[in-house]
Amino acid sequence: MTKMKLGIIGCGNISPAYLTYLSQSDVIQVHALADLLPEKAKERAEEYGIANVCTVEELLERQDIDLILNLTIPSSHASVNLSALNSGKHVYVEKPLSVSLADARATLDLAASKHLRVGCAPDTFLGAGIETSRRAIQDGWIGKPVAATAFMMGAGPEDWHPNPDFFYAEGGGPMFDMGPYYLTALVQLLGPISRISGSAGSPLPERVIQSGPRAGQSIPVRTATHYSGTLDFVGGAIGTMVMSFDIPGGSTLPWIEIYGTKGTLSLPDPNYFNGEVKVRRHGSQEWEVLAPVFESGPNERGRGLEDMARAIFEGGEHQASGIVAYHVLEAMHAFEQSSREGRHVELGSAGRLQVDKDGRLVEARAIEMK
Repeated sequence: MTKMKLGIIGCGNISPAYLTYLSQSDVIQVHALADLLPEKAKERAEEYGIANVCTVEELLERQDIDLILNLTIPSSHASVNLSALNSGKHVYVEKPLSVSLADARATLDLAASKHLRVGCAPDTFLGAGIETSRRAIQDGWIGKPVAATAFMMGAGPEDWHPNPDFFYAEGGGPMFDMGPYYLTALVQLLGPISRISGSAGSPLPERVIQSGPRAGQSIPVRTATHYSGTLDFVGGAIGTMVMSFDIPGGSTLPWIEIYGTKGTLSLPDPNYFNGEVKVRRHGSQEWEVLAPVFESGPNERGRGLEDMARAIFEGGEHQASGIVAYHVLEAMHAFEQSSREGRHVELGSAGRLQVDKDGRLVEARAIEMK
């Protein structure tokens, strides 16, 4: 198989994770790097042996680039996505797909009109942790899923990130930063979400940077930092979810648990590709660790990008798709909308998704065509 040539826009903190994994890819060749700060692109190029360093405009104009990996900050996701598609290139973007639903719809509509692909992180659900959990549910280990919980309880990123401003701007906060990992795992395991009710708040008006050259500097908080809500899944399960940057003392709550008519499944941290999956069956007092269906390392960021490249070559569907990312984005917005308006919020994109015979979430019309 000929390798697809990839251009990366954005060479910040997340780029080494992708570059490390993709350097071993048999389907993708990282061909060029670009960043608004040229020295960042040059530094990464030297570190990973990549020959081409460009401006963003130069990279988009290159005819030898097939696919763009968009690793910019969330507020730039939509503009870079649209520019990549308008240049005739497929695009895969770090989460979220965009900040606004309108921009996300525009991205998917443009891609469809140009017969191009859109993919979006997270792709951690393709790792052994979530895949082992999916197989366990499919094989009936816990019976019919009836409920789920998901908790991300911790302090904010100002404790470790030298420039955490964007985490507290529009499109930031724990929901838009970490929520995609949890929501994507839940919808991959339980199917699409029909409606959400939630509360969102921000108890602190500013945060203080704790590390790096800006340590001690205060930054304003312009987004909610604590979310709590209920998710109703099309398949009947009911989920409880809390995402917070306001828990500096930590928590003993699980990352994700799924409760069924015959038992409970305990999942690993969905921010990683691997981790221990445990099951406790009805009538047992002990948790059993399930053997992973395959081996994964903690960092395999780029799996979803590889899957999309193979789908482009072979003509199939890719799993970390734009429509799944849109559904997750709609869910995140629904928490805030529900809190603001005091009502359940229906998710219109639920009808675009369906669970296939293997328990995988796919676009409904893809099933209809088979």
